Amino acid sequence: MPDKPAAEVIIDSELVRGLLGGQYPEADGLALSHAADGWDCSVWRLGSDRAVRLPRRAVAAPLVLHEQQWLPAIAERIRPTGIEIPAPVFAGAPTEDFPWSWSIVPWIDGEPGLAIERPHRAGWAQPLAAALGALPVAAPDDHPRNPFRGVPLIERADAVRERIAHLRGTVEAAALRALSEAWAAGLAADPWAGVPVWIHGDLHPGNIVAAGSSLAGIIDFGDITAGDPAYDLSVAWLAFGAPGRAAFVEACGPRVDGATWPRARAWAAAVTLMLLAHSDDNPPYAALGRECLAELAQEPDPFRDAEER
Repeated sequence: MPDKPAAEVIIDSELVRGLLGGQYPEADGLALSHAADGWDCSVWRLGSDRAVRLPRRAVAAPLVLHEQQWLPAIAERIRPTGIEIPAPVFAGAPTEDFPWSWSIVPWIDGEPGLAIERPHRAGWAQPLAAALGALPVAAPDDHPRNPFRGVPLIERADAVRERIAHLRGTVEAAALRALSEAWAAGLAADPWAGVPVWIHGDLHPGNIVAAGSSLAGIIDFGDITAGDPAYDLSVAWLAFGAPGRAAFVEACGPRVDGATWPRARAWAAAVTLMLLAHSDDNPPYAALGRECLAELAQEPDPFRDAEER
């Protein structure tokens, strides 16, 4: 099934130059080049240390506003860990040519985490654990809502069952059973009982910037929301092989309780199912889905007795 939705507005260099010329004269004379298109936003590098981030479709427009409102304070909390966050430095306004708000953000040097093989990611474990330790503080009542991320697992049970049924016959039965078991173990664990805390909401190697084993930044906070921090901790399986995962779990330490890790593993299974079902036209994410499937299928449940230990 296709992955990336079509853009609803053609975003080219002429459009971006027009927006900058009308609202951000500091960009005059700076080089501009297309960097990437995600599901929601188009990113253009501006000069050596800035990027322009524009929504590609109407449903993504509020996500840019969420980043503009909430990300500066979150970046201030995470920055002491040494991990950069692209908090907007300029909020662009809609125009006749472009109907939504847009941002200028810092450019973080490095390469996408997806381009780095799992064995070389183990060096991310401690800095990523530190960054995620700084993120999940209590969110205010008006935090962005997301019905798909960080909610109680039971609220996503129907979608998970549907994806498992959809993939029968195309995914090896034993591997699919491992995903089902990981999901069931998460459902059986105690649910999150705390107040909603900030979570990134889309944390996987595609939203990590690194230089080999050195972690540089976490990007794309468009899905930022609040809820169960187990959602972000699913990165233990989405990003790492077994050695890196063990280092990440150890680095998170006692702040993550015994019930949270099974829920995180369940979220990893849910994201893996999504990647397997919806990445036909996106080879890097299809490959990520297969890698995550292998991680979950080859590893016995490490948290089966977590609450008793």
